[in-house]
Amino acid sequence: MVELKSSCRPNITFRPIRPSDLEVLEQLHRDLFPIRYEPEFFHNVVNGHDIVSWGAVDSSRPSIQSDQLIGFVTVKIVLAKESEISDLLRCDSSIADQTLIYILTLGVVESYRTLGVASALIREVIKYASNMPACRAVYLHVISYNVPAIHLYRKMAFTCVRRLYGFYVINGQHYDSYLFVYYVNSGRSPCSPLELVMVMITYLRSAVKLVAARLWRNDEKKAAWKATSSKCKDGRCLMGLKTHSKRNPTIESSSEY
Repeated sequence: MVELKSSCRPNITFRPIRPSDLEVLEQLHRDLFPIRYEPEFFHNVVNGHDIVSWGAVDSSRPSIQSDQLIGFVTVKIVLAKESEISDLLRCDSSIADQTLIYILTLGVVESYRTLGVASALIREVIKYASNMPACRAVYLHVISYNVPAIHLYRKMAFTCVRRLYGFYVINGQHYDSYLFVYYVNSGRSPCSPLELVMVMITYLRSAVKLVAARLWRNDEKKAAWKATSSKCKDGRCLMGLKTHSKRNPTIESSSEY
């Protein structure tokens, strides 16, 4: 595993992944991910067969290691209409084949984390997608227990649009996945089915709260009216008693004279 020497200030640069990176790339994937990738995947990455990639290197390291990968991101281009988020995209009839960028893998050597390498790699992907007029979004899956990755994508303004139950199977155990999307080139649908459901839920909650508030106010008014009526009745009785008690002394006084 690559280690960062504290005495050196890293100088991180980015470049495409090359065939000479094959061995290091395979080792990094073994070290960082619980999922095992087929050899074909790595050959496609290093040779650029249907996969676009960026590698992060630290040029401040000794010359032999200055071009060795310390981070990477691999992506592929997919047709929007064939993707699982086609219902979340804005349709543009003027563009025949709208596309998406799907992030396959993203990883950074542990000793280089918290230096912004992963964020920089994601920005490279977003810039690449934004420069493709037909591209509508960047999306990816994150396993549910990978909290640091979830925080990273939220910080990078990705939107969590779905939770997929049992999406991953690792060592015979099922794990959920979160689906994150970053829209580019006005790719966000103005009214997706998911958003319609959320709007309806919000509307119903507001309506229930409004009705409950009105009922509560009506109950308060009724209680206040009853209390007032009761006081008025008691008041009349008291007034009658007071009047009667005032008259009696007068009568008694007059009888004394």
